Amino acid sequence: MRRQSWLHALLLFGIVVMLITGCGKSDSSWTTFEGAANEKTFPVPKEANRTDRNVGNTKIDYVRYSMNGLKEKESIPDVYLEKIKEWGWRENTDESEDASRVFEKQNRIVHLSIHDNYFTVTVLAKGKATVKSTDSTKP
Repeated sequence: MRRQSWLHALLLFGIVVMLITGCGKSDSSWTTFEGAANEKTFPVPKEANRTDRNVGNTKIDYVRYSMNGLKEKESIPDVYLEKIKEWGWRENTDESEDASRVFEKQNRIVHLSIHDNYFTVTVLAKGKATVKSTDSTKP
């Protein structure tokens, strides 16, 4: 009888370990990309999940993607920046900041903003007003 209780306890422990391991947060792989929902020529990781899209506003078109492991203070991962350049986008360093970057391609402007566990892709036609920071400590 005592032997069976140990086997049950061991079995239960194994199931709990598998559940915890399977449900744990995994880091992003940054290996496969697809076009953003609002700008098909701008890459976003395939594993990012679209959570919100601005519809009906002709002045600003943004899509929000959730992605575990992103940190605003760590900025945009280098592998993602390289992929954006491979897709033909050029960074406008005058408009860019650490976690908010501006990219241009032909007559399109894309603002990429990194936040904790999500990012936004905002598209503007070239010549329209740029998106300014809402942080009151910045000019």
